[in-house]
Amino acid sequence: MEIQWRDRYEEAIEAAREAAGLAQRYFTRDVEVEWKSDQSPVTVADREAEALLRKRLLGRFHSDGFLGEEHGEHVGTSGFRWVVDPIDGTRSFVRGIPLWGTLVGLEYVGEQIAGVAVAPALGQTWRALRGEGAYCNDRKIHVSKVDNLAESLIFYSGVTWFQQAGHLNAFLSLSGQTDRQRGFGDFYGFVLVAQGSGELMLDHGVKIWDVVALKPIVEEAGGRFTDWDGTPNVNRTDVIASNGLLHDEALRVLRTER
Repeated sequence: MEIQWRDRYEEAIEAAREAAGLAQRYFTRDVEVEWKSDQSPVTVADREAEALLRKRLLGRFHSDGFLGEEHGEHVGTSGFRWVVDPIDGTRSFVRGIPLWGTLVGLEYVGEQIAGVAVAPALGQTWRALRGEGAYCNDRKIHVSKVDNLAESLIFYSGVTWFQQAGHLNAFLSLSGQTDRQRGFGDFYGFVLVAQGSGELMLDHGVKIWDVVALKPIVEEAGGRFTDWDGTPNVNRTDVIASNGLLHDEALRVLRTER
């Protein structure tokens, strides 16, 4: 089984980089934006990058499952499932903001075992395989050792997400107890926590393809990744990632205000 995990992990890294490179060719160009039924944007770059990932990954691992944001699910028989987001941060992508990435996550029998996040405009790849640590490019990364909420840095997606979900007070209460707050949404806040550049990433409104790749990266870097009730699953719209040391305290604040 170890060989099967590693083979897929190595393929995930190369496939994610290739798909990100494809999307990068559209970046800063005038691409037509379509709006889906949930009012999220999609472009030709999203669709082509996901098609590339599906063809490459299933072309090598025929019996695996595959779930993508743009083209839906293919049910496999091997116990492995790929969960991908070809461009996480499409809103940033179409506005010329370089904080977007291609996410490739791998599950085995429902467990998130590997993740790759490629940000081609930044020249960085974050990656992790269960049991082998987390890396940014070839540098091993680890969460911070800050254990005081008042000294922490929190990242978040956008205030309106919390407002629409009826949890604005919870967000304001938690963020108000931190030292600094930065609105680095999408994948970027999570990998910043993983590499020790901040202590908390709070999000609401995520889909499964937004987080499957990120959970192993955060956890292999020594952090925690749960929903707002403290359950480590990827099927909720509310998630929090932390350096682990501040996780329970952050959950307590959120629980008090909800």
